[in-house]
Amino acid sequence: MLCNRAGTASRKGLAGLLIALCAYPPMPALAAAQGVTAVVQSSVVDPEYRVNPGDELDILVWGDERLQRVVRVLPDGTLSFPLAGRITAANRTVGEIAGQIRDNLAPNYREAPPSVTVAVREATGMRFYVMGKVRTPGGFASGGRAVNVVQALSMAGGLAEFADVKNAVILRQTPQGQTVEPVRLSRILKGARKLDAGRLAVPLPVLGAGDVLVIP
Repeated sequence: MLCNRAGTASRKGLAGLLIALCAYPPMPALAAAQGVTAVVQSSVVDPEYRVNPGDELDILVWGDERLQRVVRVLPDGTLSFPLAGRITAANRTVGEIAGQIRDNLAPNYREAPPSVTVAVREATGMRFYVMGKVRTPGGFASGGRAVNVVQALSMAGGLAEFADVKNAVILRQTPQGQTVEPVRLSRILKGARKLDAGRLAVPLPVLGAGDVLVIP
C-alpha cells in the first residue's frame, strides 16, 4: 500500500523517502513463522561464519524493544541475555545462537515465543597472527572470512629475506593444549613449475581465531 502511493507522495516531496522504504522488503514469512532470523552482513562476514570470542552481535527480540541488545562474546565464548541467561556463542552460527535464545525465552511467554534476530555487527574476534621472517609481522583480522596460509602471508607483506618456508608451522590452541602443525609451503611459494598441472591441489591449511603462523 505504501509503495503504491509513491506517485501521489512525489507531489508532496516524499517520493525519495518512499522509494528508500520500498527498497527493503519485509522479512520472509517463512523466517517469521519459524521465529528465528539469522542476519549476516554479507559484505563483512561469510554466511557460514562461526562466532568467536570478542565478536560483537546485534540481538533483537521482535515486539519487545527492551530486549534489543548489542553484546560482545566473552573470552570464555559465552554471552548473557535478559531472560535467556547464559548462551554459548563461540563456534556457532548466528542462526544457532538465535535458536538457542528463542528456546531459552520460551518459558517466559504463555503463547509462542517471539521471533529472535541475531546479526554479526563486528567480527573482531577472528584474529590470527603471522610471526617470524615476514615483512610486517603482527596480528590481522580476517573480517570473518576463512584465510589460508598463503593469504595470511600476503596480508603480512610476504616473506622476508632468508625465510625458511620448508619449516613453517601453525601454533594452535585447543582444549587439550597447544598443537604444532607443520606447513610446507615451498612447492607453492618457490615456483609454480613444480606443481602438477591439471591435478586438484591439496587444500591449504586455514587459520582460525588465535592461530599463529610462524615462518622461521
